[in-house]
Amino acid sequence: MRAALNKIGGLLRRGTPQRKAKQADQAPHPFWAMVRKEMADHLNSWRFIILLLLMLLTTVASLYTAISNLGSAIAEESASSFLFLKLFTATDGALPPFITFVSLLGPIIGIALGFDAVNSERSRGTLSRLLAQPIPRDYVINTKFVASLAVVAIMIAILGLLMIGIGILLTGIPPTVEEFWRIFFFLLVSIVYIGVWLNLAIMFSIRFKQPATSALSSLAVWLFFSLFFTMIVNLIVQATAPTRVTDVSQLIGYQGFVQNLLRISPSQLFSEATTTLMVPTIRTLGPVTIEQAYGAIAGPLPLGQSVLLVWPQMTCLVAVAFIIFGISYVLFMKQEVRSRL
Repeated sequence: MRAALNKIGGLLRRGTPQRKAKQADQAPHPFWAMVRKEMADHLNSWRFIILLLLMLLTTVASLYTAISNLGSAIAEESASSFLFLKLFTATDGALPPFITFVSLLGPIIGIALGFDAVNSERSRGTLSRLLAQPIPRDYVINTKFVASLAVVAIMIAILGLLMIGIGILLTGIPPTVEEFWRIFFFLLVSIVYIGVWLNLAIMFSIRFKQPATSALSSLAVWLFFSLFFTMIVNLIVQATAPTRVTDVSQLIGYQGFVQNLLRISPSQLFSEATTTLMVPTIRTLGPVTIEQAYGAIAGPLPLGQSVLLVWPQMTCLVAVAFIIFGISYVLFMKQEVRSRL
């Protein structure tokens, strides 16, 4: 009996390393473990709860405004199709529509999630301990971006599904397939737009040691593009406007120059992209001549044509997000981190 027990114990001891190896194979990758930890920190923080409550409040307010103005919005247009999209764009003037709320509050969400991503770790002394672990250094900056962007995607998805659900309950009309995909692309563009400001805040959190300084710097850039950039463009227009127009092409070229100046701002790119996606009757984003408009069939654009129309704006937003992240990556990889112990 004792011999049998010893044999069984030997088999169990030999099987233990195999089980450990199997558990090691099933263990998550260190990068995704860090991402889950960062996401948990965001989701369990009061910051995320406050931002989510703020967005929920603005969503309900914009939805109430759209519902109260839905009848007049339909009566003003010749085609009453795309009724569900008017929940995102209709307004009575008292409150802005949902797409405007996202344009205003989206940068605040990105800045709030990223302004202390790195410098808070440095001030607490945990960054040097984290980098002392056997993980690549770029995991830290990549984790901060991926986790924060995932939280942004969760928040935007919640708000979009809330708008769709409450809209179906109040109107009794579900969105069509094209309306659903337009809303999907709108939410996708919103995530990219917030990601631009998130990367900007992370870059300032790497550059400055104090979270307050990085937050103020990010807010200053946002206020510049939201308020003062249009004023600067108006001054440029007044200084460079042609005094005498001899050709229509000259005027169209100058209007295109002004629009390209305005498109330096991410807010302008987001506004053009979302308005075109959510208002299918928009057929162009620039000045056209009578000859170019002659023969065009009046009516809403198909989804594919709307996406092609705003493809440059979407590409620019993605490019700006990657450029800012690349700068943040280089700054973090070259930055010296000393232990405070």
